[in-house]
Amino acid sequence: MSLAPAREIPNREGPERPAARAPLVRLPGLAPLFVLATTVIMAVLVGLPLFTVFHDALSKGTEAYLAALKEPDALAAIRLTLTVAAISVPLNAIFGVAAAWAVTRFEFVGRNLLMTVLDLPFSISPVVSGLVWVLLFGAQGWFGTWLMDHDLKIIFALPGLVLATVFVTLPFVARELIPLMQQQGSDEEAAAITLGASGFATFWRVTLPNIRWALLYGVLLCNARAMGEFGAVSVVSGHIRGLTTPLPLHVEVLYNDYDYVGAFAAASVLAGLGLLTLILKTALEWRHADDLSPARKP
Repeated sequence: MSLAPAREIPNREGPERPAARAPLVRLPGLAPLFVLATTVIMAVLVGLPLFTVFHDALSKGTEAYLAALKEPDALAAIRLTLTVAAISVPLNAIFGVAAAWAVTRFEFVGRNLLMTVLDLPFSISPVVSGLVWVLLFGAQGWFGTWLMDHDLKIIFALPGLVLATVFVTLPFVARELIPLMQQQGSDEEAAAITLGASGFATFWRVTLPNIRWALLYGVLLCNARAMGEFGAVSVVSGHIRGLTTPLPLHVEVLYNDYDYVGAFAAASVLAGLGLLTLILKTALEWRHADDLSPARKP
């Protein structure tokens, strides 16, 4: 005997009233203590390392700092980091929009599998993900012989760095868009299609304007992680200075060579890019809080 789901009984006494919120408990003296404790912890964990980076980078003067950044290996590392981010972030933006649209607008076989794959980079170590690419495309990997026969190089080259970065930054855009698109629903898109709009026009004129700020927010997070990734790219890079050493690995190389000014100078560039991303992220949250998280509306 099958059991049908119970129907919801309509409320005949008028619209449902929102549940009363529990009153806030105010404990005198604890609020300033918590604020002080949070400020001290953030100063120690965030402020002190940032101060140390910039202080040690400028410890021998501005000329030594600029000279360390003008070295060919440092410039090559900066260019490589920006190149990898410029390739991987748009790829993840396109994938994130497509995945969010598929998950929130369609029912299909493998939908739960897709959701699981989106969380996979959060579940495994970046070093393990880099090792997987080596096992696939390395000289002794599954496709290594075929790649060598066709003079194609993925590991210890730019394609390997891009693959490793794309994998570790895969969830950021999609995970920002999925809750928002679920909250918004598909009524506007259905209305546009009913009025004769094509699928591309519906996406361009209805879907994209509704998700643009969440998309930009996810892109900022993805870009920050792409520029600062260390574990996965360390496995696939080969540590070839001036060729396959992005900025995080360049910092490690200089530090191991006891070039502390050069190491902290390169680290200050990463810190500066991170601070810039944080400022843009905070400004975006402040100006478009309602668009980013409509589920929090009362």
